[in-house]
Amino acid sequence: MPAQDILINWAPQETRVAIVENGAVQELHIERTLERGLVGNVYLGKVVRVLPGMQSAFIDIGMERAAFLHVADLNNGPPHGQSKDGRSDVPLVPIERQVFEGQTLTVQVIKDAIGTKGARLSAQISVAGRMLVFLPHDKHIGISQKIGSHELREQLRTRMQALTAIDSKDGGKDNGGGFILRTNAEEASDAELAEDIAYLRRTWALIRERAQSRPAGSLLHQDLSLVERVLRDLTVEATQTIRIDSQLQCDALKAFGETFMPGAVAKLDHYRGERPIFDLFGIEEELTRALARRVDLKSGGYLIIDQTEALTTVDVNTGGFVGARNFEDTIFKTNLEAAGAMARQLRLRNLGGIIVADFIDMAREDHQQAVLAELRKQLARDRTRTTVSGFTQLGLVEMTRKRTRESLAHMLCETCPTCQGRGEVKTARSVCYDILREILREARQFAPKEFRVVASAAVIEMLLDEESVHLAGLSEFIGRKISLSAEPTMNPEQYDIVLL
Repeated sequence: MPAQDILINWAPQETRVAIVENGAVQELHIERTLERGLVGNVYLGKVVRVLPGMQSAFIDIGMERAAFLHVADLNNGPPHGQSKDGRSDVPLVPIERQVFEGQTLTVQVIKDAIGTKGARLSAQISVAGRMLVFLPHDKHIGISQKIGSHELREQLRTRMQALTAIDSKDGGKDNGGGFILRTNAEEASDAELAEDIAYLRRTWALIRERAQSRPAGSLLHQDLSLVERVLRDLTVEATQTIRIDSQLQCDALKAFGETFMPGAVAKLDHYRGERPIFDLFGIEEELTRALARRVDLKSGGYLIIDQTEALTTVDVNTGGFVGARNFEDTIFKTNLEAAGAMARQLRLRNLGGIIVADFIDMAREDHQQAVLAELRKQLARDRTRTTVSGFTQLGLVEMTRKRTRESLAHMLCETCPTCQGRGEVKTARSVCYDILREILREARQFAPKEFRVVASAAVIEMLLDEESVHLAGLSEFIGRKISLSAEPTMNPEQYDIVLL
């Protein structure tokens, strides 16, 4: 993995984190105090409605919208319909036989509310630590898929079994459950693993204690803040420095790191420069570009990224790139560069769900496979799970990226009030003709002395100039005076016809 630096811009209202590799921003994370995500939070929920037809239930966790719990995410019986011997043909116990309205459940948010959809919940609680994830309702020991060596995986499993066996003997009824070893547990000592086990068990004991004493809808456990998650989740061996522009947060992060990640404390650095840290390293410009529809490539080609409710489309174009020896090579080189840029943009913009990439058509099979291999190689660096299929008959590449939180555009932007998200507005001439038709329609129903048109300056100017003949003809036809009034606050499509 290339060497990377982590830059943290902290303010009381918002925390922004940028991961930079070789001078290029690879990831952006933003957390706002008033809009902090709920993923990882544990609540004491109350069942408000059971839907047997959907095998789901709506749970009140104290939010504006009820959250959603599917039967597969309940912890009663084998998870996800699997028997203890791993068979997947065992049917799930129907949800109406497991929960009832008014029942209280300890649940965890596994997916933030997105758009009109409420948060997704699971009753299979997991508590994340520095090197381990604790599963109170499970008994198995799992290993992160990113730890590839089979021999190392078995060694870690054996060590964990020994540590949890000792832990169970020393403790009592609360020392059950299972664990998943995270990637950074690969080189952990037994003492470090034992320390993480103890921390996670203490955390779970506190959650259980709160669940017994607090009312339904209460928050029982909150996941770490973005600043703390930088050390827990984003810091890797390739991380050289972690620069943060707040002395207060730097000190707090050092204290947190000394307890949970001593090896990362030496990488922390308080940025004291006069220029804002994101300005100095060009992150602000990169953030602006990450919200644009067009992404320029170094070769002269470009991507067009359109995000819709159902899916995201990425269109590749050669643009001004004509540097290769022949047309096929030009297309191939553009597509290769686009594959890397595309993977980076998905991370940068946090685009999830279904993604369709329209590469420039390639006649040669080996070129297609090379582009596909490059795309998969670049996506392998993504922390979020992605799957890529091959080229379809139409020459499109379909992929999916796990959707866990709002995209960058949805977090920072809102639908344009002028075009309502269409990306286009009617021309001034089109609005003029709408007005003329509306006046004719009104004249057939009412008989005022005068019609007054209130519209944007551009529309009024066109009615006075290029469309003045048509306006005068309509006034003569209906036998009524038509006056005009420009309103600067109106958008290009807005107008009002006042009957005087």
